[in-house]
Amino acid sequence: YKPDIIIDAIMAKKNINTKIDDAPIVIAVGPGFTAKKDCDYVIETKRGHFLGKVIEEGSAIKNTGVPGNIGGYTIERIIRANGDGVFKSVAKIGDFVKKGDIVAYVDDREVTALIDGIVRGMLHDGIVVTDKMKCGDIDPRAEQSHCFSISDKSRAIGGGALEAVLYGLKNLRKQGKK
Repeated sequence: YKPDIIIDAIMAKKNINTKIDDAPIVIAVGPGFTAKKDCDYVIETKRGHFLGKVIEEGSAIKNTGVPGNIGGYTIERIIRANGDGVFKSVAKIGDFVKKGDIVAYVDDREVTALIDGIVRGMLHDGIVVTDKMKCGDIDPRAEQSHCFSISDKSRAIGGGALEAVLYGLKNLRKQGKK
């Protein structure tokens, strides 16, 4: 398997094993990567003025562990494992939940919603999780259609990835490699 382009967008917030020589064009999304070392280009994922920016040298903004503010909520939006174990969801993407509702289990331990809103993301059942691991997301705007459309953040990051692909192809042509 010899791809022309690799985009590492696995959301690990660190480089698991991506190398700049994995393909002629290697693009990495988010923190944990350094352009010109791990990959050719890094895409900024932190909300704000530089969201979606193609970084040709250096790194994305470090992971703060605090998600972007939506509807006045940040860390409360995240559904986190309450211990190590096997994840089983109760709520599904698109479900409206209230603060305190059981949204999942880790083994036999209840995981509850910290705010009212729509479940916008949720791990699949059977995944082994670790304590405090992100397992899902609640959107306090409670707009169900947001669950089934592309977010502004995803569009900006996707646009940045496309821009990086075009930069990479242009640079390969300049070098006579494509």
